[in-house]
Amino acid sequence: MKEIDTRGHACPAPVLMTKAAVENEKARFLKIIADNKASKENVSVFLKSKHFEISVEEKDGNYIIYGKGEGIEEEPETVPETGETESSAEGKKILVMIPADRMGHGDDELGRKLMINFIKTLKETGPELWRLVFVNSGVRLCVSGSPVLDDLAELMEKGISILVCGTCLTHFDLLEKKELGETTNMLDIVTSIQVADQVVNI
Repeated sequence: MKEIDTRGHACPAPVLMTKAAVENEKARFLKIIADNKASKENVSVFLKSKHFEISVEEKDGNYIIYGKGEGIEEEPETVPETGETESSAEGKKILVMIPADRMGHGDDELGRKLMINFIKTLKETGPELWRLVFVNSGVRLCVSGSPVLDDLAELMEKGISILVCGTCLTHFDLLEKKELGETTNMLDIVTSIQVADQVVNI
């Protein structure tokens, strides 16, 4: 069994360490030790994307993720499958980066109103809208109490995927309050940018 100790490593190092073991060393049985929930979730999502069976236990304040591979296949670099629809796979993919819970600089109250209106209007983008990525204070839009949860849920129902930065959620102590979207890491974010045909930065 390949043991990987990711304690003390910030995102995206835990996923990259796991990725190296799976893709370079062809490890089929893994034991990954993580010291925070964001790393636990990110590593688990990655292993599932590689068709690993996983189990997680908590011990002495750490998380131990066990992974069992069902035959490691050579695959091209991919992004999480959430929200991958026929229209997005064949047509243009637009990714929207949302790095704050407000839009622009100046008046914060106005900025929050503008961001709410922006999220509510995104559905008018059409089938080319592929993925939303929330980072920094933007993750607050995906947690309990957010005024746009219903709007984001509606977008997800239409096949649009939502990635929420796990490191950012942890920084703001919001990991347990996340209501929707897939907790993600910088590796998935960078890969998503590479795959997208157009990246819109708000």
